[in-house]
Amino acid sequence: YGQITPQLAIKVLLQFDKAINQALATRVKSRLTFKAGKLNTYRFCDNVWTFMLNDVEFREVQEVAIVDKVKIVACDGK
Repeated sequence: YGQITPQLAIKVLLQFDKAINQALATRVKSRLTFKAGKLNTYRFCDNVWTFMLNDVEFREVQEVAIVDKVKIVACDGK
């Protein structure tokens, strides 16, 4: 009771991925740069890159944010 099926969960996640990719491609106009003090670990497995960064500085025009740890997971959006 109160749970969705695994098949519906996958459909919802796939639709979310499509919608967020479309929104990022068409609605976001600003750019963000970042610089890491250290690349802690990286991995390429099953066509997916994973990066673990330490002491990361994010910049956007006038704003700066510094964080201790960042995990980036990147894959082909096609």
